[in-house]
Amino acid sequence: MTDTVLYETAGDVAVIRLNRPKALNALTTEMKAGLLAALRRAASEPVRAVLLTGNGRGFCAGQDLVEHAGKLESGSTALNTVQEHYNPIVMEIATMPKPVVAAVNGVAAGAGAGLALACDFRLAGAGATLVMSFSAVGLGPDTGVSWTLSRLAGPATAAELLMLAEPVPAERALGLGLLTSVLPDDELTENALDLARRLAAGPTAAYGAIKEALMFASSHPLAEALEEEAVLQARMGETADHKAATKAFVNKERPRYVGH
Repeated sequence: MTDTVLYETAGDVAVIRLNRPKALNALTTEMKAGLLAALRRAASEPVRAVLLTGNGRGFCAGQDLVEHAGKLESGSTALNTVQEHYNPIVMEIATMPKPVVAAVNGVAAGAGAGLALACDFRLAGAGATLVMSFSAVGLGPDTGVSWTLSRLAGPATAAELLMLAEPVPAERALGLGLLTSVLPDDELTENALDLARRLAAGPTAAYGAIKEALMFASSHPLAEALEEEAVLQARMGETADHKAATKAFVNKERPRYVGH
């Protein structure tokens, strides 16, 4: 961890905070390495949900262009950061076998928007905006937005948002399917943590299987998706949560999930 990425636990929830508030949490190399380390820590520790947010007025302004410009001037291959940092970060979120909630406070631009879209749930403050700012600096998309945008809002809207690079207010983003919910700004953090805690009290292994099934189905035909579901259901059938929940249903009781 670094002081630009903070990690704490709130019960069974790992809370990861981007912490360069004066720069709207723009991502430096140090910060990207810290975020990847924090996500890997959350994946390996016995927490059962993850909350990702930013300190200050913004969620994440994307790539730190001051650092990036310096690397370009020095002759560095600065765009190696996509393979070295962004791709592993997005895959860590997408394949983490526990739910990941983004609390989008303020602006989420470029890679910052990509990080939010990679999460399983995206709660935003009413004053938040998403900006696919890649083309504004002469770049194509990264952080998986070519994949997430197309699936959440459709290819035509994805092309519009990526090419025009105009800010998308929270309410429009909600209507496009990019956000789970929009909340008053001063209620965002509390509500996002409440959702993460609710998920942390649920059947963690089943959530992981749902993420795995959705990822598989996105790139495979129906017959193969059906086979994958069968494999996952056989695995879930052996979990303590499935057995306890089935017994609770028969006995008309509320199940208590232990996460495995």
